[in-house]
Amino acid sequence: MDDRLRAAEDAHGSGGVARRPVVIVRAQGASLWDDEGREYLDLGGAHGWAALGHCHPEITRAIREQAGTLVMQTESSYNDQRAAWFQELVAVLRAHFGTTARGELTRIQPCNSGTEAIEAALKLARYVTGRTEFVAAHHGFHGRTLGALSATAESKYRQPFEPLVPGFHHVALNDARALQPAVTRATAGVILEIVQGEGGVRLATEEFLRAVRQSCDAAGALLIVDEIQTGLGRTGRWFASEHYRLEPDVLTLGKPLGGGIPMAATVWRERLGSFAPGLHGSTFGGNPLACAASRAVLRALQEERLPERAARLGAVVLERLRAAALPGVREARGLGLMIGVELRKKVTPVLKELMSRGVWALPAGDQVLRMLPPLSIPEDRLLRGIDTVIEVLGES
Repeated sequence: MDDRLRAAEDAHGSGGVARRPVVIVRAQGASLWDDEGREYLDLGGAHGWAALGHCHPEITRAIREQAGTLVMQTESSYNDQRAAWFQELVAVLRAHFGTTARGELTRIQPCNSGTEAIEAALKLARYVTGRTEFVAAHHGFHGRTLGALSATAESKYRQPFEPLVPGFHHVALNDARALQPAVTRATAGVILEIVQGEGGVRLATEEFLRAVRQSCDAAGALLIVDEIQTGLGRTGRWFASEHYRLEPDVLTLGKPLGGGIPMAATVWRERLGSFAPGLHGSTFGGNPLACAASRAVLRALQEERLPERAARLGAVVLERLRAAALPGVREARGLGLMIGVELRKKVTPVLKELMSRGVWALPAGDQVLRMLPPLSIPEDRLLRGIDTVIEVLGES
């Protein structure tokens, strides 16, 4: 590793993100290379954004073409790429959520990051309902800005920045009895993940999600589903909500949406109306470069049938992990290619050993190994990587 590069980042970086002792300089598909030429298999999917792998040729082509035409133009004017992106994303939403009595998911606020999408969702819920309170789940993670952080329950993220935005209440995931009295006529919205990512790859149950929908309807609150990590094929469906036939009022998307270009979106039903001009916006949100990249993402997901591929490969991975019957593992769980392995001890030593063997994975809390491989990863490479994970877990 080039110590000069490490020293420069350590000297000038904010310190807010822990770094691995490696300098990544190149990536392609499911591979990362460091400055010494060593290759790593990316089972972390670059924290989830690389659902289509690194430097996907069609996304790269779209970025190059748009970069030579128009990189940036705010929403203060109309734009060809943004208009096309709106139409293509709405077509996907219609195909997978359909038209119900709740109306269609056709209103979109383009953003630059998942946490911005959450902020827009919270503002929309307050604006539409005239209420100020929210309900979220313990172990959920929704972002690091003050509003998104208020929806996040974990004290290690919250404490250094308290007091946060008031009016947020947290209940245990899958505890319908605790949920129902928490959602009241003062509740603007309930916000949750179908599969909690940072919180340990914990899956919501169908019973709980049904209770959430019913509680929101009874109280007149909005159901906000955070699909920043689970959306766009990750769980084996285009949206994790589809597994449970859940009908969100508001949906947040991010991570893979821009194919590596910062891109996110808050989507809501037409019947909720829209913001009055001047009440919400983003300088870079929905810029032509990001829209061109995102259009390529949506096309590739459809043409390569990546959600279906994630469903098949995820089932194979879980079967292999469970069949290993490792004594140091409490449980292997997941949905599609969103896999969590809960350990009986700390996960950090396992992650370090995997790095030494050329496999990049992620934590999800102190004792959960998380894997979010590209949905396009070659099956043989994925299974070799899982075999390495099993070997390391068997030794630890």
